Amino acid sequence: MELLRKWLGHPEDIYHLLRFKMGGYRAVMPRVDPDTLGLGLRTCYRYLNQTSRSFAAVIQALDGELRHAVCIFYLVLRALDTIEDDMTISLDVKVPMLNEFHSYLYQPEWKYMESKEKHRQVLEDFPTISMEFRNLAKVYQDVISDICHKMGVGMAEFLEKKVDSQHEWDRYCHYVAGLVGIGLSRLFSASELEDPIVGQDTELANSMGLFLQKTNIIRDYLEDQLEGREFWPREVWSRYTKKLSDLAKPENIDMAVQCLNELITNALRHVPDVLTYLSRLKNQSVFNFCAIPQVMAIATLAACYNNKQVFRGVVKIRKGQAVTLMMDATNMQSVKAIMYQYVEEIYQKIPSTDPSSNKTQQIIASIRAMSLPSGPMASRHHYSPIYLSCAMLLAALSWQYLSTISKAAEEYVQAGEN
Repeated sequence: MELLRKWLGHPEDIYHLLRFKMGGYRAVMPRVDPDTLGLGLRTCYRYLNQTSRSFAAVIQALDGELRHAVCIFYLVLRALDTIEDDMTISLDVKVPMLNEFHSYLYQPEWKYMESKEKHRQVLEDFPTISMEFRNLAKVYQDVISDICHKMGVGMAEFLEKKVDSQHEWDRYCHYVAGLVGIGLSRLFSASELEDPIVGQDTELANSMGLFLQKTNIIRDYLEDQLEGREFWPREVWSRYTKKLSDLAKPENIDMAVQCLNELITNALRHVPDVLTYLSRLKNQSVFNFCAIPQVMAIATLAACYNNKQVFRGVVKIRKGQAVTLMMDATNMQSVKAIMYQYVEEIYQKIPSTDPSSNKTQQIIASIRAMSLPSGPMASRHHYSPIYLSCAMLLAALSWQYLSTISKAAEEYVQAGEN
């Protein structure tokens, strides 16, 4: 009955899960028909689905030739990331590979067969990926090669270097995510689906990537600790503890939460750039592609803020909540309302004694000013008594069925799984 209580507490989740399962997902994430693709592209889309179901879904919803360019871009960066993550590759081999990886795009026979990583197929069959890369228009090739080069150099820089200052945190996040935002933006403009300014304004595009990456780093504290990785900046956590791993100790939980809140406040400063960036987009498929991860991120930060569970386990947004966000985040008015809702949720949780409380309130005030809701979306979660009664009755009658639906929806809503 725990699942039933969960649905009753969030009746809007029921409506959106049903709507999503019964065809609503096609509006935001239509699938590519593999029969319309050549063998090489068909293989690439299979690898895309195998390496990240969530990214595969949103990429396949993009319009025209942009879809294929972004698919290849993702697989090239996945191959690069696989090399970086593979701890069985010695540094004297890995560093040159990362620095030179962009050149392999023009070497038809290059592949790497020694990886032990989960997604090694993108390295073992890199000739198929590089062939489809070379089949892209030159304007797309130039963007992908350039970003691949810069990212490889950045990854090599941080292989033996821990993130110390907040400036270095921004720099690391730029290499692994900001460059992705910049590359995608340049692809959007190259496709002519978006105006040139989208690809030219690298500061806004960088913020799009940094907001997502910082959210993942903050949320994944415990998982990274268990796997021996550290991405929280020393400049911040050293004010609260002598060792980053000590934040997970029960006796340090109050200081840990204060550290957490400071990092979330840092991440929130990218939200105004996110809103400005999204307001420039005019193509619906590009808007959906960009907006959905951003609203997932703000919801995740709201769930993590002042939450001790970050240091004890996994903090995730509900599947029904994720589906609701996906179905809603299709226009700028709705995105502003979503942002407003979640920064208000954070605001209500700010402890008066938190060292970062003033900064948190200040950045929330600036986000509020940009996202004040207007029109019907201002009351997007206010439901009439009749609707609530119907929803609760539906939940009582079909909660077992909804359990099945939530599992089926999971492949679409595992935000940030990779």
